Formats: sequence, C-alpha cells, structure tokens
Amino acid sequence: MLKEIRNCVIILIGAAFIASGFNLFLVPQQLLSGGVSGLAMLTGYFTPFSINTMYLAYNVPLLIIGLFLLGRRFIGLSILSVAGVTLMMALIPERALASDTLLSAVFGGVLVGIGSGISFRVGGSSGGFDIIGSAVTRYRDFPVGTILVFMNGVVILAMGYLKGNWNLALASMVSIYLTGKVLDMIHVSHNKVTLFIVTDKTEELLKQLLARPRGVTKIKTEGAFSHKEKDMLMTVTTMYELTELKEVIKQTDPAAFVNIVETTGVMGSFRRR
Repeated sequence: MLKEIRNCVIILIGAAFIASGFNLFLVPQQLLSGGVSGLAMLTGYFTPFSINTMYLAYNVPLLIIGLFLLGRRFIGLSILSVAGVTLMMALIPERALASDTLLSAVFGGVLVGIGSGISFRVGGSSGGFDIIGSAVTRYRDFPVGTILVFMNGVVILAMGYLKGNWNLALASMVSIYLTGKVLDMIHVSHNKVTLFIVTDKTEELLKQLLARPRGVTKIKTEGAFSHKEKDMLMTVTTMYELTELKEVIKQTDPAAFVNIVETTGVMGSFRRR
C-alpha cells in the first residue's frame, strides 16, 4: 500500500513537471510538445477550446485502448497522470519564463521529458502517444523516447503547414527531441545487462531470482587458486530491475562475486513484461 501511495505521489510530481513545461515555456511561445499534447496545443491555438480540456479529451480514447493492451495498473497510473496534468495546467499560469524561443523549447522539452520519464519509472505514463510507445516497447526492444520522436513528426509537419511558421515548427522539433532523450535517460527498461554470479548459496539465491519469472542459467565452475567447486548463475535483466536484483543478491549471499556486463542485444526468449 505504501509503495502504491509513493508511486501516485511520484506520478503527480511528474505531472507538475509536464504542466510547468507546457505553461511556462512551450505554450507562451506557441510551441508544440509531442503527441496528444501537441494536438491539444494545435487545437488550442486555432480554436476557443482550452489546451488542458483538449488534452484530457484526446487522451480518453487512448486510455481506453491501453486498458486492454497494457493492463489496469499501468492505465490507472496513466489516468492519474493525465488528470494531474489537466488540473495543474489550469492552476499554473501561462507565463513565459524565457523570452527566447529556442531557450523555451530546450527547457520546456527537458521538463516534459523529466515528467514523462519519472512516470514511466514507477510503471505509468503521461498518456497520449506514450501509451502507444509503451505497447510497442513491451513487445520489441526499442527505446520509448525514440519511438515517440518518430510518431511526433506528423504533429510538427501539421504545425508548420497550419501556422506557416517553420521557425516555430523547427523549435518544436528541438523540444520534442530533447523530451525523448531525457525520457530515455530516466526510463531505462530497454537497456539490458548480464549478471554472472559466483555463489556458495545456489539454492537460496535461485529461490529469490526465480520468484519473479526470469531465465537463470546454472554453470559449474572451479576456482583456479583454491580448486574449490562453485556454481555460477547467469541471468539477463534490465537496468530498471538491476538495483532490486543487486539488493536481493546482497541480502541472500553477501560474499557472492558478481560481474555485471552491459548487453548490446538479446536473441531468443526474453521476458519484456
């Protein structure tokens, strides 16, 4: 229960970052964010409808679709994020903190990336195209941020065409690119590492490692100096789960020797969920 409360608080903090990026940097300069928020901004710039209202309206059908593809917990946190962003956009005044368009694009993109990234870290999203990106990355090893950058290109082209101002469109591309990069720096579940664990407590450690479904290979080894036989466990996991896994190893066998190697690719069966 306490963990879920913590996650909800983090989601709302992420929503505050996103809303601040919108209202303090992007919207005052008539810039776009990516995805559904960009569509909401376009609508707000050309119609009497408020951006936060359209942000909520555009997200509803995607959240419903995501409920079937991504599960109730993920969508529940995403709904909280969308509601939080909508509310905070209404509370935070639209006021330009930077007069320069490029500076606004940079800082707005970074703030939105931080907000989206920490939402992903606790198992949610900021809604919109993030939901589509999450669905793709759960079944394919692609970075979420990179997927979103490609999907947002259409929104930018629409802005350049409708407003006839390609300077704003190009500045928006900078913002969206930075959002994707910052998101990928924070949300690292697509990065894989391989752990080689030499231990004397094989069965106890296996019990802990296999508690959450993951592949583990047991290899018989012998110390070159002591000639003592030991077991080496090899497993591939994500950077997101690495801290938890290191804590499990430390608690089960503090004397275990662990070698952690960055993995550039995985072939065959790998649990992505």
